[in-house]
Amino acid sequence: MVELKSIADLVRDNPFFAGLSEEYLELISGCGANESFAAGSFLFREGGSADKFYVIRHGGVALEMYQPGREPIILQTRRDGDIMGWSWFIPPYRWEWDARALQLTRVVSFDAICLRGKLESDPAFGYEMMKRFIPVIHDRMKAARLQMIDMYGGGAR
Repeated sequence: MVELKSIADLVRDNPFFAGLSEEYLELISGCGANESFAAGSFLFREGGSADKFYVIRHGGVALEMYQPGREPIILQTRRDGDIMGWSWFIPPYRWEWDARALQLTRVVSFDAICLRGKLESDPAFGYEMMKRFIPVIHDRMKAARLQMIDMYGGGAR
């Protein structure tokens, strides 16, 4: 028999949320929902409203940059357990690239409007989440920079 986990259990089990108080885990979980995406379908598109962020439960997602007349450039690939989508956290809340499911992908999605409201009403909670997202943003920007150096050559300065 398959054990069904609640959103709260899925949040609690993800290392990104480790160490959060039970109160904060419940606040986050209240904004969460299970979703699935078929292979090839988009979770979000560049320029669209960044109204969610995701924890990948199972599957894989390619973060892509659209190029007119050419195949998209795959910037990064996200897998089981990864947090994906930080544009919901930074105004004007628009996606910077596309996210396409590489296979059947199951996620917990978090409603950004719901979560931003909770973060605004509790500055300590907002700060706690900011401390968790800033390293993710930093690491992803660093990876993008290294990929660009690899793609375009990194001559000496």
